Amino acid sequence: MTDILRFLQHRNSSPRLVEPAPSASEMEGIFQAALRAPDHAWLRPWRFVTIAGDRRQDFGQVLERCLRQRNPQAEEAALQKARGAPLRAPLVVVVVARLTDHAKVPASEQRLSAGCAAHSLLLAAEACGYAGIWRTGDPASDPAVMAALGLEANEEITGFIYLGTRDGAGKTLPLLDTADFVSNW
Repeated sequence: MTDILRFLQHRNSSPRLVEPAPSASEMEGIFQAALRAPDHAWLRPWRFVTIAGDRRQDFGQVLERCLRQRNPQAEEAALQKARGAPLRAPLVVVVVARLTDHAKVPASEQRLSAGCAAHSLLLAAEACGYAGIWRTGDPASDPAVMAALGLEANEEITGFIYLGTRDGAGKTLPLLDTADFVSNW
């Protein structure tokens, strides 16, 4: 088994992340890997918004405000969780799907391409010695969150990728039986 295959078989998400996050030069390489995602017709149906440092607190205020708009009855614990969400990691990368009308490439395929870019971002970060986790939840489909991030009418959030250094040991993942997922036609 190659080292790359072993790496792919053992990658897993890490919900507990601490400093340091990848450096700017490391993020350049990570983004270069994400830009290699499958992309029918070279539409480049993705872009990335980074949120780091104090801007994470600002984004937490956005998430709290948007939760209040979605649910005026939200309890304080939920508001606090929304406010603190961006602080779960030293770096948040918002993966944005940029959808274009195209005769041969439907929006669903463009969304999948942006998802592949997000996955490549996670893989590249882990290859650089970092860890991450992909989150969505209600904020990912909230028009007010999208507006606060400056998304255009043809854009949507694919996910929030939290990046940093794994805090503690990685979780042990069960070995899955490929027979449960693969069939012959």
